[in-house]
Amino acid sequence: MRFAFFGDVVGKSGRDGLADHLPGLRRRLGLEFVIVNAENAAAGFGITENTARELFEAGADCLTLGNHSWDQKEALTYIVREPRLIRPANYPILSDAPGKGSTLFQTDSGKTIMVINLLGRVHMDAMDDPFAAADRELDKAPLAQVADAVVVDMHCEATSEKMAMGHYCDGRASLVVGTHTHVPTADAQILGGGTAYQTDAGACCDYDSVIGNQKEEPLRRFTTKISQGRYQPASGPATVCGVFVETDDRTGLARRIEPIRIGGRLSEYVPVVEMATA
Repeated sequence: MRFAFFGDVVGKSGRDGLADHLPGLRRRLGLEFVIVNAENAAAGFGITENTARELFEAGADCLTLGNHSWDQKEALTYIVREPRLIRPANYPILSDAPGKGSTLFQTDSGKTIMVINLLGRVHMDAMDDPFAAADRELDKAPLAQVADAVVVDMHCEATSEKMAMGHYCDGRASLVVGTHTHVPTADAQILGGGTAYQTDAGACCDYDSVIGNQKEEPLRRFTTKISQGRYQPASGPATVCGVFVETDDRTGLARRIEPIRIGGRLSEYVPVVEMATA
């Protein structure tokens, strides 16, 4: 199976960038499924029905969330009606969070792909154990038995926690990829057990920014410790960042992983890897 995962979409710039580039990438790479982290899609904080619709129309098949899942209150009811929207699986049981933390999808070609969203705990809000949640969700659709592919979105701050989740799921998932820090890492690899891994997919955003936000307010807070307003997404051309994965049809494990980085500022400095579709 050929699929792609795209990192955190930040505001209108990120949405527009994905709309500009994703249709062509789907054709060029022969993508059978596309997952997009969309927790910053609505003005940089959370998601709305309208912003989700834009991403689906651009070619996304599934949207994952993170620590900003409920910043837009309509998401609490929208997620109940939209099965393609997934929130972290390790919300505390007592929170009674709406929606699901994983979903088994069927592609147009009849293959199945399980998408799991997890939220880290290091330097993040208190959540239930993401490793126990990973076990629980992976058991619902074992790779090569129920699911032809399994993708884990590990949304967290610490690179060590993302790496630990990659090794913890190695051999049980097709891809473990980190989100949240918005900076694409250079460690795309296939782990020893056959799971594709990248510490952070990066973001779909204007990189003339501070992790996708206009520079002035973050700089003010760092230099003066005084806030004078809300973070606002940067509005220049977006770089679309993500990873492309090809799996073995028999085992569901990864045969290939390649970073995707196209458009905007970052593509000026990093050549786009030519990924043949044949």
